[in-house]
Amino acid sequence: MSNKKFKKSEVFTLSCAHMIHDIYSSFLAPLLPLLIEKHGMSLSISALLEIIRRIPTLFNPFFGLLAEKTGVKYFVILTPAITAIAMSLIGLAPSYTILFILLFVTGISSALFHVPSPVMIKEASGNRIGTGMSWFMVGGESARTIGPLLATAAVSQWGLEGIYKLMPLGLLASVILYMKLKDFDLNRPAQKTKEKGDTRKLLKKYTPFFTVLAFYLFFQSGMKSALTLYLPVYLTNQGESLWYAGISLAVLQFFGVLGAFFAGNLSDRIGRKKVLVISSIGSALGMFLFIQFASIYMLAVLGLFLFASGPVLMAIVQDTHSNMPTFMNGIYMSISFGIASVLVFVVGLLGDSLGLQTTYIICNVLAMGCIPAAYLLTKFVK
Repeated sequence: MSNKKFKKSEVFTLSCAHMIHDIYSSFLAPLLPLLIEKHGMSLSISALLEIIRRIPTLFNPFFGLLAEKTGVKYFVILTPAITAIAMSLIGLAPSYTILFILLFVTGISSALFHVPSPVMIKEASGNRIGTGMSWFMVGGESARTIGPLLATAAVSQWGLEGIYKLMPLGLLASVILYMKLKDFDLNRPAQKTKEKGDTRKLLKKYTPFFTVLAFYLFFQSGMKSALTLYLPVYLTNQGESLWYAGISLAVLQFFGVLGAFFAGNLSDRIGRKKVLVISSIGSALGMFLFIQFASIYMLAVLGLFLFASGPVLMAIVQDTHSNMPTFMNGIYMSISFGIASVLVFVVGLLGDSLGLQTTYIICNVLAMGCIPAAYLLTKFVK
C-alpha cells in the first residue's frame, strides 16, 4: 500500500521539472512555419519531424524497466538539459538529416523523462493520485503555453538561427534540479524497490484494457495533432501573423492547463468515468465551434476540454494497481505516442491533398468516437 499522505513539496518539484523540460520540447509547433519555409517542406514531410521525435516512445516499456533498475531521479534531472540543447539547435540545422537527429535525441530525452515521472508522482500523491497527476499535467501544459511565446519572442529578437541563445536556461534548470532532487528518495519501505512480475502474463491480463484505451486515443489523437502541431500553420495560411499564431497556440495550451488541473482533482471526487465522458463531449463540441467561428475564444473552450483527459487517463492506468506500474505506464505512453505518430502523418497528408480546413473537419468527426470509447473504458474503473 502506498503512503496515504499527499507530499506537496515532492509533487510540486516533479511538476516544475515537467514544465522546464516541456518548454523546450514545445518549440517545434510555433517554429514549424519557419522551418517549412527554410527547408521547403510539404505538410506531410513536416509531419515526419514529429514522427522522428516520437519514435523513441515505442521503447517506453523498456525505458520503464531500465528506470526501475537505476536512479529514476537522474532521468528527471538530466533530461531538461539534453532536450534544451537539442531543441535550441534546430534553427541552426542546415539539412533534414541534422534536423531529424536533433529531434530524435529530443524524443529519447522526452521518453526517459516521461516514463518514470508519473510513477514518482503516484507514490508522492498517496491516495490523491488524480490530484497529483493534475499538478504534474499542469506543469506540462504550462510549458506548452510558455514555450510557443518564448520561441516566438526569441525568433523576433534573434531570428530562427538565434534561438540557440535559449539553451543556457535549460542547462541552469538541470543544475537547480540536481540541487533540489539529489537527496530525493521515493524508495520508501512501503514501496517496492524493484518491479517484479511476468511481463507476458501482465500483457495478457491487461490486453482488453489497453485495446479500449487505444481506441480512445485513436479518436482523440487526430484532433489533438491537428491543433497542437498544425495550428500555427493553419492560422498563418489564413493570413494571420506568426505572433497571432503563437499567441493562439498559447491560449489553447493555457486553457489546457486549467482543464488538466481541474480534471484530475475532479476525477478523485466524482469518478474518472464522468470526467472522461464530459471531456470527450466538450472536445468534440469545442472543435466544431472553432472550425465554424475561427475565434481565439473558441480555442479557449477547446483547450479546457481537450487536455482534461490527460491526467484522468494516467490515473486510470495507475488505478489498475499492477505490481509493475512503471512498465504499465510505459505501455500506455507507447500506445499513446505510437498512435499519435501515425495520425500526425495522416493529418499532414490530408492537409497537403485536401487542405487543413477540410482536414480539421475530418478530425472533428473522428473525435466524436471518443464518447463511446470513454463509456467502454469505464468498465475498467470505479
